[in-house]
Amino acid sequence: MKSSNEESANDQVGERSYWRWSKQDFFPEESFRNWGTYRSALSQMCFRLKDRIKGRSDDVTELQELRKQSENDMKRCLNWWDLIWVGLGGHIGAGIFVLTGQEAHEHAGPAIVLSYVVAGASAMLSVFCYTEFAVEIPVAGGSFAYLRVELGDFVAFIAAGNILLESVVGTAAVARAWTSYFTNLLNRPSNSLRIHTSLRNGYNLLDPIAVAVLVITATIAMISTKQASRINWVASAINTVAILFIIIAGFVHADPSNLTPFMPYGAKGVFQAAAVVYFGYTGFDSISNMAEETKNPSKDIPIGLLGSMSIITVTYCLMALVLSMLQKYTELDENAAFSVAFQSVGMRWAKYLVDLGALKGMTTVLLIGALGQARYTTHIARAHMIPPWFALVHPKTGTPINATLLITISSALVAFFSSLDILASLLSVSTLFIFTMMAVAVLVRRYYVRDKTPQQNLSKLGAFLLIIVTSSIGTSAYWGLSPNGWIGYCVTIPLWFLGTLGIYKFLPQQRTPKAWGVPFVPWLPSLSIATNMFLMGSSGSAAFLRFVICTIVMLVYYLLFGLHATYDMAHLPQQPEAKLQQVDNEDDGKSNSQEAHVSFP
Repeated sequence: MKSSNEESANDQVGERSYWRWSKQDFFPEESFRNWGTYRSALSQMCFRLKDRIKGRSDDVTELQELRKQSENDMKRCLNWWDLIWVGLGGHIGAGIFVLTGQEAHEHAGPAIVLSYVVAGASAMLSVFCYTEFAVEIPVAGGSFAYLRVELGDFVAFIAAGNILLESVVGTAAVARAWTSYFTNLLNRPSNSLRIHTSLRNGYNLLDPIAVAVLVITATIAMISTKQASRINWVASAINTVAILFIIIAGFVHADPSNLTPFMPYGAKGVFQAAAVVYFGYTGFDSISNMAEETKNPSKDIPIGLLGSMSIITVTYCLMALVLSMLQKYTELDENAAFSVAFQSVGMRWAKYLVDLGALKGMTTVLLIGALGQARYTTHIARAHMIPPWFALVHPKTGTPINATLLITISSALVAFFSSLDILASLLSVSTLFIFTMMAVAVLVRRYYVRDKTPQQNLSKLGAFLLIIVTSSIGTSAYWGLSPNGWIGYCVTIPLWFLGTLGIYKFLPQQRTPKAWGVPFVPWLPSLSIATNMFLMGSSGSAAFLRFVICTIVMLVYYLLFGLHATYDMAHLPQQPEAKLQQVDNEDDGKSNSQEAHVSFP
């Protein structure tokens, strides 16, 4: 029977209201106590930056200590079946229904199917890396938490900034695509439901419908994780019927002559399209973000991640092939390609089924995005990278309402102004950067254990990683500068191979995964680094420029706020007995200290 305290809790956290707005809730750190302490913190910026570059968290801190910042636990209510549908619901949306037609028309032609194969292979390598971490460190922070443990606080912040950028931009992109398909469903002219203004091209079509859809899906996500999962399951099942119809009916009406010429823009176009359609594979990290609400992470997460990604990759390739055979790539509609393609073969009625399927698919992507992205944000706030107010979990719903509101409001502002092509290109670069860091983190986790690995081996690991990363960058740069050349590859590819071989031959693995691990280490993580870097290099210069500008803004924020907040958190006064206590773990050699320091050569 519930106690009177439980019944009256409602919006209360202990004796404090969940809805609180004091300065202490946003800036509790010593550095922000007053202007004097803030000026003192700024004067120590160089010292603190060096400390945070060296600072590393550990598994225990991420799993136990940081979770206390939320004041209430999230509810463990998901199993592997739920996670598979979370994966399916989080993927099949704007990526396949909108970007396929856009990239086939502009860059790849019928070879768009190869673009999906390349992007899918790269994404699958990243899935392996995510799975190992999600099983070992099952917290809501996903890649942010994993990078804090293996690569340190500063690198984790760079990832955190890109994670938040990915969350906001990705959600906005899908919301804009939702409006496009809804417009087509109503048989109205393209952009007729958007407000036309005199603003700069790419930002001049205001989209109030996208904002409304974001608000509705976020509200569902804030009410209950389990209920949102059930709604996703039903909607994804209906969407599956539409996808099966597209594939079967598409092949029945396919014209193989539309596949000629197969690669009208050459290999460069294939890889350029792959870098953009990679956007369609980015939903899988939502599964790792749900680890804290998973009943049995060591079993459920591998099945959910690998199972859903395998299904999605096959589905994407089949749908891309069908689209290429239904209509000539030069005639594809860039906003609603599948609907218009079916109309071109006389199936005008089919456009309604396709549009409804696309709308349902994009709705579930937004719903799953609202779930996963808020949990990212929650853990980032737990570490005080952003104000800890966003880390609070509501005592009644067991969901991070504040974090959900942050992502939703930010996404709504971006979706209201920005076009889909601008959003998708920026998102792919940001996502590929994070996945590259994740692959590096897997290699560090396997070959370095604090207080156990000899300094000599640490130096070798740093050198080999430098060779792998620089050779991958070199391959990508050479491809961008000379797509028809081959001499450069004779240098960069052997260097990548030798760097990976050096780790394999000269460094013993220091850690064995307890439940599930990436196979063929170091080869698969190293290949993931190379493929992600290659796809980043295939992105347009405009996407890189936006990425650099966003990263500079993130660094300014970090130097003025995040650096000092995390420094204060890492150096909180400890009780004498806590300073003496250590937990010796023979499996991973980690201690239970909140922060440790290591310098990479």
